[in-house]
Amino acid sequence: MKLLRTAVLATVAACALTTGACAHDWQHPPRAKAPLLIAHRGASGYVPEHTLAAYWLAIEQGADYVEPDLVLTKDGVLVARHENAIAILSPDGSVREATTDVAERPEFASRKATKTIDGVAITGWFTEDFTLAELKTLRARERIPQIRPANARFNDMFEIPTFEEVLRLVQQANARREQEARESRDGKDVKEGPWGHGRRLKPIGVYPETKHPSYFAGIGKPLEEPLVRLLNKYGYRGPDAPVFIQSFEVGNLRKLNRMTRVPLVQLLNGSGQPYDFTLSGDKRSYADLAKPAGLAEIASYAQGIGANTNLMIPLVAGRLGTPTTLVKDAHAAGLVVHGWTFRAENNFLPDEFDSSADPAAIGNLAGQIEAFLKLGMDGLFSDQSFLARKAIDASVKR
Repeated sequence: MKLLRTAVLATVAACALTTGACAHDWQHPPRAKAPLLIAHRGASGYVPEHTLAAYWLAIEQGADYVEPDLVLTKDGVLVARHENAIAILSPDGSVREATTDVAERPEFASRKATKTIDGVAITGWFTEDFTLAELKTLRARERIPQIRPANARFNDMFEIPTFEEVLRLVQQANARREQEARESRDGKDVKEGPWGHGRRLKPIGVYPETKHPSYFAGIGKPLEEPLVRLLNKYGYRGPDAPVFIQSFEVGNLRKLNRMTRVPLVQLLNGSGQPYDFTLSGDKRSYADLAKPAGLAEIASYAQGIGANTNLMIPLVAGRLGTPTTLVKDAHAAGLVVHGWTFRAENNFLPDEFDSSADPAAIGNLAGQIEAFLKLGMDGLFSDQSFLARKAIDASVKR
């Protein structure tokens, strides 16, 4: 079975490439010598996101961390999905967005529901209404097939992975890297891999995001306990562990700060405010948290920020404008800065990096990455880990 899985994943890789308990009592970690590459939902620019194939491919393409978004099942198991909504319907009943085939499964038609998630009414199917066994009968699908039609050819090939399965995958990848290092001539350098880059031996890390923590706490399924329990089980315990826990909310990061000593990252969106602030009546926005006073507060419970690119370089008429002082201010507060999200399709790029008018065509991702690395950013989230790895390596050489 293991050999079969390896063969399937190798086929996917070849096809994809043809497409284009205590509070923290330690100092903030030193910044990495080279910017970190965080595989956003795995290699989601090449295969459907949040699948074991996507995480595996990202590792093979040179990612330093893989990023699973985490939600809970009815029986309390953490699984990797972009949202707890695994299929969302439009008002006319058509499927607006789906990461699984659940809308086509008549046996689950009665599970369709309308729920309010972070203040937004959504009609569809939700992970918390399915046991893990039931979710495992579903198959993953490409979330944005209109932009990534090539990814859709992998629809229905893969299961929804549990967080534990992701941790096992990373564990296996690190074991393989250790074996390669032992077999290499000097015991330090990993052999050249199939993606054409050599890397110093260092463990692949995990970068889980707690999705909608206030919502899950409100339905009696808090995310923090099962998350910390699994991280402890797999050895992610101290400040040097290769893991970052991220969240758009503040309260659950403060809670996690009392439960674990691993690094935490406060996500900052380009607009709006943390939803737990909305619930508590706190008027501050993400923009307020991005100011020096807000960053100083973040540094009291977290070790970094995950910043929307617009907070670092705002867009002006679709093009990059004047950089802000966010990266410098965050570093002054002792925080690392990881930017999101860097995607290669023209649809997502600033206009000056577009290759054509086709929104699905691949543009100049390296150009966009270089503009942000010049600010001193410490890492970035990317859907296209292969292209992002090349861009980071080229920037470091310069």
